[in-house]
Amino acid sequence: MPRPILYTTNASPPCRSVLLAAAAVGLELDTREIDLKAKETMKPEFIKLNPQHTIPTLVDEGFVLWDSHAIMGYLVTKYGKSDSLYPKDPQVRAKIDQFLHFETGYLFNTLRTIGRPMFLHGEANVTADKIELLNSTYEILENLLEGRKWMVGDSYTLADISCVSTLSSLTAFRPLDKYPNIQAWLKNCEETLPNYAQINLPGNQIIHQIIGAILKKPL
Repeated sequence: MPRPILYTTNASPPCRSVLLAAAAVGLELDTREIDLKAKETMKPEFIKLNPQHTIPTLVDEGFVLWDSHAIMGYLVTKYGKSDSLYPKDPQVRAKIDQFLHFETGYLFNTLRTIGRPMFLHGEANVTADKIELLNSTYEILENLLEGRKWMVGDSYTLADISCVSTLSSLTAFRPLDKYPNIQAWLKNCEETLPNYAQINLPGNQIIHQIIGAILKKPL
């Protein structure tokens, strides 16, 4: 059986979350690195594959899927030896989904809102409303993690995998000195998630280097 193909790039937190999920289920993917600067997602052949022209994009024996959360759920359902990463229990799964939406609406939205002008234009000025968005995102996550080792239940799930890939990049704007709950959870992820260092750190370092060179000092 051919390996599923993943169109990806190291710097993308959503791409890294899919790779972390694949590692957690013991699945080896055929990764195809996409050059965003060369606008490879805008080429006709890629748009034909994915009209939304986003990455990550998965191709599994002709089945095409994009959006990191959808891909992770699919990989766990099809290739996971158990449902521990995305349990079938409706209430547990709903809680995981809640955090997946939090990743989209808060963590990644904050990273994109503040970081996009930096990546595209080298813009160093961060307005007060964007700083407030960062404050709110950190404070909400700090409260959500109160008394918890993991986001849902007693072991890591897709909620942790999705959120940690983005949060670890978000810290390029500001470290976690004032947020002990997030610090402890991040350390758990770093020490426990399969292949975390190999998968998440290289792309994360790219993000931190770019943002650090522009910002000069934390927000």
